[in-house]
Amino acid sequence: MVRGKTQMKRIENDTSRQVTFSKRRNGLLKKAFELSVLCDAEVALIIFSPRGKLYEFSSSSLSKTIEKYQKRAKDMGAKTGEIPMQSSKGNTVDLEKKIEQFEVTRRRLLGEDLGSCSVEELQQTENQLERSLTKIRARKSHLMKEHIERLKAEERKLLEEKRRLLEEIKCGKGSTPASGEPPREESHMEIADVETELFIGPPKG
Repeated sequence: MVRGKTQMKRIENDTSRQVTFSKRRNGLLKKAFELSVLCDAEVALIIFSPRGKLYEFSSSSLSKTIEKYQKRAKDMGAKTGEIPMQSSKGNTVDLEKKIEQFEVTRRRLLGEDLGSCSVEELQQTENQLERSLTKIRARKSHLMKEHIERLKAEERKLLEEKRRLLEEIKCGKGSTPASGEPPREESHMEIADVETELFIGPPKG
């Protein structure tokens, strides 16, 4: 089956857009890693999700790579008489804004600095928290289920051990004593009736 050509436009469905972002983000990070290893290249990659979550990769130090890029761009601008640093500064400013937005989002998720939030922003934060809680509860439920299964397995093992010990005790009671002596029979004392007579007078001759 031939796959259709992907149209380069925004995906309207939220779920499909998130799935596509996750797949392509992972692919991009993988390619950046492979490029750094296979070609011994210095690679730095920065990605911000639609919700402001930061993803990054650097084959060395991200800050040093950015600094190296800015220095190189400045040197190239000086040689050609152009001013590419303005573009670099603009990119740096945009990056700083995104990092600041990421920090704002993080504080809101922690319940901090909510005084300046609008109703829409609070609703978005609430929705994001609910999605996070759903994932957390699902993971917790999975771990609890695994723990319960382990406890049940241990219980079955203990019950089997108990049954085995009871069988051994039962077999031990039915065996002949080690001395080989037959079991003693209980003696019964027979009580004979004794008749006594009372005589008054001298004894009979």
